[in-house]
Amino acid sequence: MTTTIDLDYPSSGKWLVENSPADRVPSHGTSVFASAYAIDFAPVSTSGRTAPMRLGSFIRPEPPHRFPGFRRPILSPIDGVVVATRDDAPDHVAHRGLPSLSYALSQRQRVAGGWESLAGNYVFIESDGAVIALCHLQQASVAVGPGQRVSPGEIIAGCGNSGNSTEPHLHVQAVDSTDIGSARPIPVTFRGSVPHNRETVDVSR
Repeated sequence: MTTTIDLDYPSSGKWLVENSPADRVPSHGTSVFASAYAIDFAPVSTSGRTAPMRLGSFIRPEPPHRFPGFRRPILSPIDGVVVATRDDAPDHVAHRGLPSLSYALSQRQRVAGGWESLAGNYVFIESDGAVIALCHLQQASVAVGPGQRVSPGEIIAGCGNSGNSTEPHLHVQAVDSTDIGSARPIPVTFRGSVPHNRETVDVSR
């Protein structure tokens, strides 16, 4: 399946776009795990900023609850059926400044752990042959289960910092199979378009 699938935005409020396929494909610099068209949304405050940088931010990791989007409700972006979830991966500390360098050096180890090691907590929603994966969700926040039908705007989890994540954000990708190792990527749009890197989207419902 190669047809683009159009999604609603998976939350409300302001989000900073990162690793967008509007700017490059593969969007994350790799096609591993069917991630060619994946996109990241980092929640920001009403002023359009993530957590303020303090002196300590440059020299030590920070707790995820310091960030404005941690626990922000994540909503279903499509009408479909939940086919898989994970809810037990811990939310780890965030890494900015010098801590981000040491975190980057351990990237190979996380990749070796497979897709679940990278995704952390997730929800898979199947719709018309496409599977939408929403990843890095908050531990113990997933509010839906396999077999449950969901509609756009329905709360499915909280934004977290689980898996391969330097600060709380949401990773979204569409694939043609729940077997990520053999799945093919599907391009996505959001309300008919794809936002660009560093663009702030203000989602109202």
